[in-house]
Amino acid sequence: MIKFALIKERKTPPDRRVVFSPEMLEKVKEKFPEAQFKIESSNIRIFTDQQYRDAGFEVSEDVSDCDVLLGVKEVPIPALIPDKKYFFFSHTIKKQPYNRDLLRAILEKNIELYDHEVITDENGRRLIGFGRYAGLVGAYNGIRAIGLKEKKISLPKAEGLPDLRAMLSELDKIKIPAYKIVLTGSGKVAHGAMEILDHMKIERVSPAEFLKNEYNHPVYTSIDVLDYAKRKDDGRGEVLDFFHNPGDYESDFFKFAKSADVFIAGHFYGQGAPVFFTAEDAKKENFRIKYIADISCDIAGPIASTIRPSTIAEPLYGYDPETEAEVDFREPGAITVMAVDNLPCELPKDASEGFGEMFLQSVIPAFFNGDKDGILERARMTKDGKLTEGFKYLQDYVDEP
Repeated sequence: MIKFALIKERKTPPDRRVVFSPEMLEKVKEKFPEAQFKIESSNIRIFTDQQYRDAGFEVSEDVSDCDVLLGVKEVPIPALIPDKKYFFFSHTIKKQPYNRDLLRAILEKNIELYDHEVITDENGRRLIGFGRYAGLVGAYNGIRAIGLKEKKISLPKAEGLPDLRAMLSELDKIKIPAYKIVLTGSGKVAHGAMEILDHMKIERVSPAEFLKNEYNHPVYTSIDVLDYAKRKDDGRGEVLDFFHNPGDYESDFFKFAKSADVFIAGHFYGQGAPVFFTAEDAKKENFRIKYIADISCDIAGPIASTIRPSTIAEPLYGYDPETEAEVDFREPGAITVMAVDNLPCELPKDASEGFGEMFLQSVIPAFFNGDKDGILERARMTKDGKLTEGFKYLQDYVDEP
């Protein structure tokens, strides 16, 4: 018997998502009757305490008797319970300075940390996450930005809508100008954004057609690493080579910056990879992009105009290419930037339901089959007060004064 807890999200700003909806928990119990669940009471969760009670689950202020604690965002240090197993996004695997103390506390409290971000299969492919929902909301926000700046279309905030169906229904009411949209990436984020563009019946064209032609209706093209990066030695690029040797490549994105009005950034950006465009590129007369929905949201990195994250409350800001400074996004010469870094929070119901489905399929079985596929072992970052083998690279990060 393993006792799991769904913990209350305590990070500010509040996050309404949860690992399992009441309905999904019922499915877990049906499939794994030896699993017990307790729900930590929460007044912010998208599903109410009463909904869990109605589904037959205990709701309590105290979950200290549980073995495995399931959350979404980082747990504040004072709320960590020693000697437990925790699942949440720790945002430490890239040595993020703002969470160094959190990882230290996890080690000091003898907590086994399993980070959702490193729950992978044997080939390193991520098995769970909110990427699709980041893509869906990010693309929606990008379209909404056009309306807010040009005042020709009107869309409500996604966070004020009950679910994805309602969000798609709002898109059915509008039409955007004959803009050319470039979408980067090939993972769940990019595919989520693609769902929005396809739902709007925006024509998809090949990268070659996109660069060559102008259109009297909106179009988009989807590009991946070998479309926007090329080998410095003019040799033939390979995707695996790019990921293993990013320093051998340079940006080839400017040809799209000259052709696109809207840039939806849904790629994963690795350290050492070439940037998409620089501040100097954005100053050029033939730089055409007017709107950027930066779902990837790498600050001061591959996209020069992404100078800070934005918020759900204030999702847009302007970037003045001449001064390289932030301005009001309504300024005529400004590039309008959407760089919200917690986009799935705007669709908490759908995001939670989708996440729980993946967690049930990929993670819960590992607790009852001896972890035969190594799911838990690969995701375990800490054990017995120490970093596990795959995460020893974080030791200097932990040790820094």
